Amino acid sequence: MNRLRRLAGQVIMTGIPGPVLDGDTTAALRALGPSGVILFRRNVESVEQLRGLTAALHEIPSRPLVSIDHEGGRVTRLGAPFTQFPPAREIGRTGDPDLAYAVGLAMGTELASVGIDINFAPVLDVDSNPDNPIIGDRAFSNRPEEVATFAIAFLRGLQAGGVLPCGKHFPGHGDTDRDSHTELPVAMRSRAALDSTELLPFRAAIAVGVPLLMTAHVVYPALDPHQPATLSRRTLQNLLRQEMGFAGVVVSDDLGMRAISAHWSIPEGAVAALQSGVDWVLICNDLAESRRTAERIATALAHGELSEAPLVAAAERIQRLRAPAPRVSSITLPVPEHEALNARIRTAAAHATGVG
Repeated sequence: MNRLRRLAGQVIMTGIPGPVLDGDTTAALRALGPSGVILFRRNVESVEQLRGLTAALHEIPSRPLVSIDHEGGRVTRLGAPFTQFPPAREIGRTGDPDLAYAVGLAMGTELASVGIDINFAPVLDVDSNPDNPIIGDRAFSNRPEEVATFAIAFLRGLQAGGVLPCGKHFPGHGDTDRDSHTELPVAMRSRAALDSTELLPFRAAIAVGVPLLMTAHVVYPALDPHQPATLSRRTLQNLLRQEMGFAGVVVSDDLGMRAISAHWSIPEGAVAALQSGVDWVLICNDLAESRRTAERIATALAHGELSEAPLVAAAERIQRLRAPAPRVSSITLPVPEHEALNARIRTAAAHATGVG
């Protein structure tokens, strides 16, 4: 594998098709050399199978970090015996950030016990639009200060449990009335409104050292009238890096979502995202497409469409996420204390809202 092709793989996180690394999948991953793999329900059959899968992934020569999108509520990738945590909104309704920390800690402990390195949570979006079809109860609150407080407690819990958190979806997906999985939303917010609402939780998370942030496939005309945030240098370099001072890893949302793929092919979208300041391009559902994307990135590097130095810096930022030593799995699922925590949240949320 030549140097540029290897570098291309180091800025890709890919999905895989099934619950085991069969010969074809293993060969494809070795050829791709990704720095990350994301898991979904299609990849999970049992606790022991999942532990075996993550161990096998960690042994791939490129040593990919293993991630999952496991927020609680309707975005839950792992069924029983993993604890089925409530959505963020229910945790926020308790009024107790200590419960958010406890959920993060419990969730992180469970994920780390099966070899998962990164959780794409917490949601830092503010639930500011009741017509939003995709955020809603995934947000902790419709008040930005509460989102910041609860999300920071949650991410600190994940870290204490042994898993890296990733805040999302920068610079905010809460005030859209379209779902970026199916179309490209536009958020007509003034810069002042963005500063006081959408950006507040992100600034707070950056201040406490959140290691990763995920971009939103949303156009914000106040920031960039032409490109969605994922493909906007104004948003990712000028705002996020320079103005807000974020020094961690910027990961795209899935480039296969229709907000991007209806307008750009996945390989072209990946090149545009990297040009704009994304470090890690996420391709969730097509390992062959990930390999085509790596070839396109390598070609872009060879022809000067992409500069090599920023991608080297991106790969180094991703490399710094790696834990210094393997974790030891030491818990048995289900965990009764975690089920009791769920009961405490339900009671506290009901009491706070006067239900029951």
